[in-house]
Amino acid sequence: MEGFQSFSPLLDSDTPLYMQVYTYYKELILTGKLPPNTKLPSLRRCAETLGISRTTAEGAYLQLCADGYILSRPKSGYFVTDLYFRAPLLARTPQAKADASPVYDFASLSADRESFDFDLWRRYLKSALRQDERLLSYGEVQGERDLREALAQYLSEKRNVVCHADSIVIGAGVQSLLHLLCAVLHDRKTVAFCDPAFLQGRAVFQDHGFTLCAREADAQVLYVSPSHMNRRGDVLPTPARIALLKRTLERGALLIEDDYDNEFCYFDRPAPALQGLDGGQHVVYIGTFSRLLLPSIRLSFLVLPDTLLARYREIAPLYNQTASKVEQIALCQFIRDGRLSRQIRKVRKLYTQKAQLLESAAKEAFRGNADVALRETGFSVEVRLHRSLPAKAAERAARQAGVVLRAENDGAGRCVLSLACSGVQAAQFPRAVRALAAAFSEDRGTCVQNLEKPPNQ
Repeated sequence: MEGFQSFSPLLDSDTPLYMQVYTYYKELILTGKLPPNTKLPSLRRCAETLGISRTTAEGAYLQLCADGYILSRPKSGYFVTDLYFRAPLLARTPQAKADASPVYDFASLSADRESFDFDLWRRYLKSALRQDERLLSYGEVQGERDLREALAQYLSEKRNVVCHADSIVIGAGVQSLLHLLCAVLHDRKTVAFCDPAFLQGRAVFQDHGFTLCAREADAQVLYVSPSHMNRRGDVLPTPARIALLKRTLERGALLIEDDYDNEFCYFDRPAPALQGLDGGQHVVYIGTFSRLLLPSIRLSFLVLPDTLLARYREIAPLYNQTASKVEQIALCQFIRDGRLSRQIRKVRKLYTQKAQLLESAAKEAFRGNADVALRETGFSVEVRLHRSLPAKAAERAARQAGVVLRAENDGAGRCVLSLACSGVQAAQFPRAVRALAAAFSEDRGTCVQNLEKPPNQ
């Protein structure tokens, strides 16, 4: 019956049964769990549920009526009144100054609407959904085999990765694969990250009992993103990749290569993967389609060297597949039809053009107050201010101007603003960077200096 709430058995021997029932409903009403006009169970239902007499239940209801908590409606039953109802107070949050003006989010990694053909992807999903018999079963633990075969061919041709279908494991996002990988690396317990900003990856390893090392030389596992070494998007050149590989192998450590952003290189061809340079023996290779397709399509993969495959096969039955079977089927055909290669060319062209437009707009807006340049990889433009300013203060100043971004300080203490172009429309670039430049202009110096103090001071 509507409004009926089950509760613990009546065990308080010192309190009359009807008062225990009364107290229970009173608390539900006062806490809002039984809102006004909620119908209570009938006397018969209440008595049967609690194992008490109808007289006891009626005594509790009459007391609730006498105190104004409920009322009796003839031929309808008992209902909660609004006498004691208090609407919950909504927490007030201070409105940011940016609410009064457009907010330009240059910190987001969201995709541009023009970067993806939704109609085309829907056709591939519909085709996958027509495979009725295949969808009646759970997916393969390691990922759908036809997708792994297509991936093996693609990685071999495009990234010089040495692999086969049986060495590829598919999952829903990099983090889910890292949890699996940590279980495979049970005999190694120290890890170092070349990019300390990858907090999600660090958290996974810590959760599995790994010790984070500040120095590469102290770690049994080294996590590196050679195509996006840091927040600035620096790319590790081929000679440095070979040197890193040599150092790591000489001390018996394992390399995890996260090939993040390898497709987005403005000035040079993508450098060969570390995994291929190693011959696929001592490097775990990780890739994802979130940047190429959509962030919401959570399909990632890792390539295990033969030395780890035996351990993986031991624990694989303990882990379920996390990626959508429908999306795996759709992506497999997408790759086989050559659509992925076309998507890479399309996205690279779009974001290169957008980044160049953003660079031009920023140079015009900042003029002689900052050095503006495209970063080697990714979707970002770098604005290096001609002044020293803490990164957090710069982020707060930008936010007050309606612009969200990431900032950091270089070795000389200068503030470097990072503007990712993917989440803002190109038509908005001039207005956005003018607002940003005004926030850091000389006549705003006093305001910015005040923002250097933490908000609570």
